[in-house]
Amino acid sequence: MAPQRSTGAGAEAELPEYAGQYRLESCLGSGGMGVVHLARSDSGLRLAVKVVHAAYARDREFRGRFRQEVAAARRVSGAFTAPVVDADPDAERPWMATLFIPGPTLSGHVKRDGPMPPAQLRRLMAGLAEALRDIHRVGVVHRDLKPSNVLLAEDGPKVIDFGISRPKDSELRTETGKLIGTPPFMAPEQFRRPREVGPAADIFALGSVLVHAATGRGPFDSDSPYVVAYQVVHDEPDLTGVPESLAPLLLRCLAKEPGDRPTPDELMRELRSVAASYDTQAFIPAQRAGDGTPSPGSAAAEPGPASASGSGSGRASGSGSRFRSGRRAALAAGVLAVVLGGVLAGPLRPGDAGTPVARSTGAPAAAAPVASWQAKPAGEGSGMPRCVHGDGRLLCVRAGVAFALDPANGTLRWRHAVPGEPAAGAPALADDLLLVPVDGGRRVAALDPASGRPRWQRDLPANAAARFGGGTLLVTGTDGTVTGSSVSSGARAWRLEVSERDTPSLTLPGGDPLAYAAGTSADGADTLITALDPGSGAVRWKARLTGSLRVVGSEGGALYLLAVDPATGDATGAVRYSPTSRSVRRVALPVRRVAPQADVHGGVVHILAAGGSLDAVDPGAGRRLWHLETAVSRGSAPVSSADHVFFSAPDGRLIAVDARDGRLVGQTPPRLGRNADTVAAALPAPLLVGPRVHATAPDGTVFTVPAKDPSAW
Repeated sequence: MAPQRSTGAGAEAELPEYAGQYRLESCLGSGGMGVVHLARSDSGLRLAVKVVHAAYARDREFRGRFRQEVAAARRVSGAFTAPVVDADPDAERPWMATLFIPGPTLSGHVKRDGPMPPAQLRRLMAGLAEALRDIHRVGVVHRDLKPSNVLLAEDGPKVIDFGISRPKDSELRTETGKLIGTPPFMAPEQFRRPREVGPAADIFALGSVLVHAATGRGPFDSDSPYVVAYQVVHDEPDLTGVPESLAPLLLRCLAKEPGDRPTPDELMRELRSVAASYDTQAFIPAQRAGDGTPSPGSAAAEPGPASASGSGSGRASGSGSRFRSGRRAALAAGVLAVVLGGVLAGPLRPGDAGTPVARSTGAPAAAAPVASWQAKPAGEGSGMPRCVHGDGRLLCVRAGVAFALDPANGTLRWRHAVPGEPAAGAPALADDLLLVPVDGGRRVAALDPASGRPRWQRDLPANAAARFGGGTLLVTGTDGTVTGSSVSSGARAWRLEVSERDTPSLTLPGGDPLAYAAGTSADGADTLITALDPGSGAVRWKARLTGSLRVVGSEGGALYLLAVDPATGDATGAVRYSPTSRSVRRVALPVRRVAPQADVHGGVVHILAAGGSLDAVDPGAGRRLWHLETAVSRGSAPVSSADHVFFSAPDGRLIAVDARDGRLVGQTPPRLGRNADTVAAALPAPLLVGPRVHATAPDGTVFTVPAKDPSAW
């Protein structure tokens, strides 16, 4: 049913019944931009749908601002915001659907219950600092942080309403003479230099929000917005009633000059030193035992210790502890938000400085024989190691160094400098060599996997994508060809034309002896799939399938693919193709998935998209099995087993989801490291090897956890 039209400028007498495919059930509230409704998706997921006021929908500038809000909200991790599920900025009445977050706003909480006590203030400040770190890390400045834009959810505060936020790389600029924001929570530069507002303005707003939470009023208070503006620019803040332990830190946040304010990471570090008893638990009520007393595993009974890492935080630490055995707080359905050295010349022997120390974090050996461990073999610095498993070793590269670990306990086997800066791609094992793409993928370096010693380097063709299949180097060209060369000698063995248009995509699924080249027609109407032998280049079969398709993997003689929009790359469905029967089974997704990554196991395709939506689709059965909003801003490619779906988050967490019903069942602590403002262009996928899951983190850690019981991580 099409949305009903509103009559009259600014009138909402005839509210829309639908926004896109979502039926609007009730009104949650109204703001300057539009009305927020409670709605449900087809799967029953509760959503908060903002529908723009009818009068503003006709304003081109306003539509531009709404597009900006959607784009900004999508860039930020849903761990600290309400993640975007769907949106249509071009509809007659533009709308945006986000995950519904139950919980009061900070302004409503203070109005109802009064000022917060010191311990709760510290938790709020830590949560908001984490939120701003996540927002700023993806290049977004909120510019309107205020108590009504902070939701007090059970797992921590959420920052909402990106209506006037601006990505730092946005072309949309504040017009001369216009002040955009809420005066009591605006920074001085928002009044003086509105075109030059940066992340530090959000820190100033955080200070004002905390004063409001502590006292029920702002640090600059007046009935006149003009007087408030003058006070913000010229007067000192009034911190009467603010706890003495927090007042110095809030004064720094409220500094007149942006450069004098702390960063979010500095805030979190200083908060940990405010009080040794700093309670890092988020806003989670105590879980009650049968007799009404708090259970030993509840948040009230067991406050989690503060993280020891430089970029850790109270909320993250408490979040991780809730999944540990014997410390599980109940998850509010549908709202849990989870969240991503120098060159060493010469090998190091086990026992030298830097040898990782195995650290068991699992259950006792009798119950869980697979021990957890973590190691930092590449020393200090930033960057996620990229690893491959083979020949009884975990072989990794990072920041100009390669190293090998014992997958059972993390013991360092060897470490060597890599000749050239490793590229984004993961290393590969082929022809008894460890092959490392270097120098932006323009060269490949071969190392001895047993010792790490360099063997040779070789240039790759310009603008080419390389894959390794057995002892063959496969290179796709812009002329629609795939070329196979010997890994050892570099001699070309064969050349095959597989695409009628441009560079084909090439996939070599694990455990499959064949490589699959996919070339989509210019209009995106069909895709030519070529299955070939990597060693000889012999074509095993060809198939022209309808639509723009991307190969996910193969299983049981069938090929699994994603159907994608040829213009945007958004996933629109999952496809199963049987070469023997030439049958095609398709399942359409109810909503397009942005920047999809996928894996297949047991005939089920698991699709993880930007914003954290995870779908399980069974093309053979012709249906979608389940859907989960993980709220991870963007994740690695998923890795599936019969029991779980694993993927990595940008802060270094490993996430586990039950493959049968789509429940979140475990996560490891975050491991961001000192360079928390650096975001990897792509996240390496975890490695599932037997009973172990190997993963890496931005602080350079390589870690292993048992795959069987993620709830005990």
